[in-house]
This record gives sequence, C-alpha cells and structure tokens, in this order.
Amino acid sequence: MYFLTVNYYSTQLIQKLVNSIKLTPQLFQQIIIINNSIDDSSIYQLQNKTTIIINSETNLGYGKACNLGFNWIYNQNPQAIIWLINPDAYLLPNCLEKAHHFLAKNPEFSILGTTVYEPTGKVWFGGGKFIPETGKIIANEFLSNTETLITDWVTGCSMLINLKKFEKCPQFDEDYFLYYEDFDFCRRYAKQGHKIVITQTISVIHQPSSITNKNPELKLEHSIYSYLLSLEKHTSRLVLIYRLIRITMAALFYLPINYKIARVKIKAIRKFIRDNYRLGRTKF
Repeated sequence: MYFLTVNYYSTQLIQKLVNSIKLTPQLFQQIIIINNSIDDSSIYQLQNKTTIIINSETNLGYGKACNLGFNWIYNQNPQAIIWLINPDAYLLPNCLEKAHHFLAKNPEFSILGTTVYEPTGKVWFGGGKFIPETGKIIANEFLSNTETLITDWVTGCSMLINLKKFEKCPQFDEDYFLYYEDFDFCRRYAKQGHKIVITQTISVIHQPSSITNKNPELKLEHSIYSYLLSLEKHTSRLVLIYRLIRITMAALFYLPINYKIARVKIKAIRKFIRDNYRLGRTKF
C-alpha cells in the first residue's frame, strides 16, 4: 500500500499525517508527497527512506498533482493499493490494519471511501449521491448498520484505489484544478463498471478547509467553476443551462448585498463559459 498526498504549504499538517501512519513494513511501502509549492523548503524535513517527495514544476492543482503520484506508484507496482488522503487528514489508531483486513475480504472493489470525522467527532461527508436529471450532487454522512454502502462517489479526502482492477493507470481529469475532481473520477470509472463503495470500518480525521480557507474567495471561484464543469460532463445541456442561470441570478441578486462574493461568482461563471468555448466542449 502506498499513501499519496499533495503538499501546498502544509508541512505541519502532513507531519501529523505521517506520524499517524505507523511504521509497519508488511502493511505499507511508502508515503508519496507531491510538492505543489516548490519554494516550500520545509517539506524536505519529512523526506526519508519511506517518505518520497516528488516536485511539480509549478502549482498543478490537485488533480494533476495526484496524477503525478498515480503514475509514479503505478510504475513501481501496477498491483498496488493507493490510499489518497488530504494533507489535513490523519489516521485513527489501527486504521491501517483495518484497511488491509477489509481489502483482503473485499477484493472486488475498485474505489473505496472511508468514514471521515471532524476533530470534534462529528461525521463529515465521505461520499454521496448524484441525480443527473436535476444536477444535484449530494454529500451524505455515512453511518449505518451495514459495513459498506454502494455510492455514486466518494471524497478524495480519503480514497483507496485498487490498481489491480484497472487495465491502465487511473487518472483524474486534468480539466479540474480544484474541487469535484473526485466526483468526476468516480462517475467516469463507475460508467466503466467499477465498483465504488464507502465503509465505516475504516475511519480518518479531517480538519475541513484548513488549507483552502486561507483564500476563501479563490476557494469559492474554484468550487463554482468545477461544479459547472461537472454538470457539463455528466448531465444534459438543459440541466447545465438551468443550473447556470440559477447561479447567475443568485450572483446578480447578491451584488448590492455582498459585492465581493457576487463578483467572485460572476468571475467563475465567465471563466467557465470562456473556457468551454475556447476548448470547444460547450453544450450551449
């Protein structure tokens, strides 16, 4: 098993993640850190025999950075398990052992989501449902009497990928810079017949938005853009236009109330429309 995370000025958080992964050679091979902030020299203090740092040439965004890691791991071992985990998340005690036991019993799953808790003990969302007829992407908490639940998508905050189930190395869609790349990843591979489930047997702790909240306006811009991109890829033209109009109307309504937020929403909408026409993928 290989752990994969992406650094963007988050060395202290990744240190906590690394500390939570107990050195158990028979259970995992290496921790791979994709360094998306190449001037962040502090990350190199974590480098050792089991923790590998791979530098990107620039800030590639989350999806492209993950693809660097996927490709590196696939070249090492195309039969491996990749545990993709956020830099602001960490494992609970015995989590690694539970993951190995679960995967040994359930080798048919291609993509596995875990239960994700906030530090307060509240359940964060681990995945959810998608309603293509309306464009709703619903994030669900997962606590039930069953060990596993088939789901439409799981969060990339804590996602296990079984490379054995893929004919070639799986990839995130590089049209995404940040947000919804995990949703798109799951929907694409589900359409190819891959089984996607979430389990409460394996749990991690996540500190939501501890990185992205440093720039809330940029976070909102990426979120709206990527949501529209997901609708463009996974719904009909009618649904996309309907949702686009709703978001635009909401932004215009907020202009006199909160100009800063409204401006960010309009910027994201304009960027989405411009990119769609430029790349020739528009449904308009």
